[in-house]
Amino acid sequence: MAISLDEIKKLKELTGVGLTDAKKALVEADGDFDKALAAMREKGLTKAEKRGEREAREGIIESYVHSGRIGVLVELNCETDFVARTEDFKNLAHDIALQIAAMSPKWASSEDIPESEVTRKKDELAAAAQADPKNANKPAEVLDKIIDGQLKKYFDELVLMSQPFWKDDSQTIGDLVKENIAKLGENIVVRQFRRIELGVSE
Repeated sequence: MAISLDEIKKLKELTGVGLTDAKKALVEADGDFDKALAAMREKGLTKAEKRGEREAREGIIESYVHSGRIGVLVELNCETDFVARTEDFKNLAHDIALQIAAMSPKWASSEDIPESEVTRKKDELAAAAQADPKNANKPAEVLDKIIDGQLKKYFDELVLMSQPFWKDDSQTIGDLVKENIAKLGENIVVRQFRRIELGVSE
């Protein structure tokens, strides 16, 4: 079977292997480029997998402006420029930008929440719970569970990864990102975002 040199070079570039290995993978896949690429991913021969660390430093910056009143910039990272150029990845970035515009999260993930903010909100909820006459006879451990539940609910609404996806509220943005990690075969990270609303300052 004749395998074109262009396809061999393309596979070599995407996976970081030698020309011989790239040609062998295409021959084994009967010339099917996508099949060869998938097989090499499974064998751990892509640049990303060979690095050992699934570091996401490629990607795109997506922008979205709603009615001239709300603007969003979001940096979505993946491992290779190849994945960053795919429609799936671009669509994910756009969906996340729309999510940020609509739901106004403050942090990308729970790890980004400052400890001082968690402490402040927990103290506020504890004071409110203790001042509520309905809680007068409740044991301390029950009150703690109530406060923890309220704390989680409060931050879930402000953390991008915990928010229900605007297109399908049966999944969170975190679920959506994991789904795309599985589909695209690379780590995906929302590195940072900015949301600007006309007339509103932080």
